[in-house]
Amino acid sequence: MPQPDLVIFDCDGVLVDSEIIAARIEAELITLAGYEISAEEIAETYAGLTFKDILMRIEEKSQIPFQASLIDRAEELVERKLRADVRIIDGAREAVAAVTAPRAVCSNSPRERVEFMLEKVRLLPFFAGHIYSGLDIPSKKPKPAPDVFLYAAEKLGAKPKDTFVIEDSVHGVTGARAAGMRVIGFTGAAHSYPGHADTLTEAGAETVIRRWAELNSTIAALSEWSEDA
Repeated sequence: MPQPDLVIFDCDGVLVDSEIIAARIEAELITLAGYEISAEEIAETYAGLTFKDILMRIEEKSQIPFQASLIDRAEELVERKLRADVRIIDGAREAVAAVTAPRAVCSNSPRERVEFMLEKVRLLPFFAGHIYSGLDIPSKKPKPAPDVFLYAAEKLGAKPKDTFVIEDSVHGVTGARAAGMRVIGFTGAAHSYPGHADTLTEAGAETVIRRWAELNSTIAALSEWSEDA
């Protein structure tokens, strides 16, 4: 059976159930700043983006200018809440441990935050120094740009076409596909919504799983054929 060169995991909403925590805080701050929005809308429309990019998109849409200090405030509140409340997504540890190919994490969250969350839920040792943030790579281009995925593949000597990416957001799927990688969508976190799987498929995911128990059989099945074949 063919072996992938690399399996890349997103962090927020894939390994740890953090997207809903951030979405609630971000929605409250944006609403207080003059644009009413719910945590559900943040999760459905903007999941996978940095808070700075979320604000920029809402500013363009609403013509409401936001103060730059809102970004620092959100970072502070989200960081505090995650340190207290972040939890692993059920089954993630067993699924990650069963992956025999090289593994990495690619995230739009700051690397220090990702490392803290993974350490808290006892996943950090599985990624042995291969945690990459779109905020820290040389180009500084976060998802939906493909840069962070390509950077991880370069560091690990992996061919993009032989790399699988696990993503929960349209923006993450878009970036991974732009990198020439194969994408499995994931909808098992608390921020998932009706139609989530269809949205990820439309963005380019080859298939979508809801339970971590499905991961390794899915990778094995997809590895049997190439999209180029």
